[in-house]
This record gives sequence, C-alpha cells and structure tokens, in this order.
Amino acid sequence: MSDLRADGVPELVDAWRMVAARRGFEGHAPLAALTRLRDSLDEAGGEVRFALDFGTDALQVPFVDLDIEADLPLQCQRSLRRFLLPVQIRQRLGLIRRESDEAALPADCEPLLVPADGMLRLLDLVEDELILALPVVPVAPDSEAIERDFAPGPEENAAHGAFSALAEWKKP
Repeated sequence: MSDLRADGVPELVDAWRMVAARRGFEGHAPLAALTRLRDSLDEAGGEVRFALDFGTDALQVPFVDLDIEADLPLQCQRSLRRFLLPVQIRQRLGLIRRESDEAALPADCEPLLVPADGMLRLLDLVEDELILALPVVPVAPDSEAIERDFAPGPEENAAHGAFSALAEWKKP
C-alpha cells in the first residue's frame, strides 16, 4: 500500500469506529502523491480536495460519503495538447464485511469491501474514485473532431482483397 498523506487527515482509520462516531474528514493532497493516478496524468501538478463522512443510513447500513474535486491535467488525444479535466465526484460507498453483503446495499451505494482488520487508507479511497473518473480516451472539450473519409479506392480493394491472390491462380 502507498504512504499517502494529507494535512489533518490520518493515513489509516478504523472504518467501524469512524461509522460509530459518525466522523468526517476534510483535506487536500497533491496529485503527485497519488502514485497509481500519476502515470495517467500529463503532469502531476495540482491538488485534490476532498471530504469523507462516515455514518449509517435509516436502515443502519454503514457508509462513507465521498466528495472529491480536482482538475486533472490530461493530454488530449486529438490535439496532443494539455488540458484540465474538472472532476467533481459525489459517491456513497456502502461498507461491507463480505462480498455476499453487497446484495443488501441500497441502489445508491457502491460496495466497499472493508479488510478484516477494519482499517482503511482514506487517500486510497480518493485515488480510486479519481482513477474511475478518468476517461478512456482523453479529449479536450474545445478540440475539433477530424471528419475524413478514409475509404480505400478501387485499386486498393483489388490489390489487397482477401481473395486477390487466389484470383491470380485461377487465370489460365
């Protein structure tokens, strides 16, 4: 596991004690400290701001609410220019002890399997959500799509057709 740290936020917390105490944490961390995310970024400048609130809902389901904001520096795959992708995440994670407990979670909860010792790395939760928010192909909103027709011409079709070599053999 990583050694991520943020000002005023503990690295490790006991999830079940945090739920019982209805604890919350706010902080920020440099994007450069998020090692799993860093390789997907154009550069590791900037920071992520977050708030995590533990509690239980009306059905006594333990959860952690995440509120995350960051501007992720990415490289546009159309123009190859750097751009900032604004990310705002509001996510509720239902805390479960076993995978079979997932079925009991409300529809608005994503499952989070808590380790047997109950310890969670808070910034790992933040980093996981940022990784999930990354686009598969980053494209800057102001980039223009290139509309071209790259259909092969008749000569290319004849020369590279799947059966063009066999057609040569049939000629007497």
